[in-house]
Amino acid sequence: MAAVKVCGVDDLSVSSAVKVTIDGVPIALVKDSAGDIHAIGDTCSHGEISLSEGFVEDDTLECWAHGSKFALATGKPQNFPAFEPVPVYPVTITDGEVYVDPTPLTTNEDA
Repeated sequence: MAAVKVCGVDDLSVSSAVKVTIDGVPIALVKDSAGDIHAIGDTCSHGEISLSEGFVEDDTLECWAHGSKFALATGKPQNFPAFEPVPVYPVTITDGEVYVDPTPLTTNEDA
């Protein structure tokens, strides 16, 4: 599928996440502490919890319910109780607008 415009770059705050849904796919859109924008699956792999309601710290997003942190670049959990990654989606910035392709990137298990 093609990338879909979801918001403007200025609509996102640093170290915060918002939930967007593209074709029924819930995605957490995150601006990390460096100002980079990431898109990862919004549902925690440990439970049916919305990650966009969690906490952004540097390059991770923490599930508010159980404390698992997910790497924004890879979707891999950084600690238990989660042990399965969440999908990562391609993000493109064009003319100050944020586009997300709801087709997950292939994860690199060695990353």
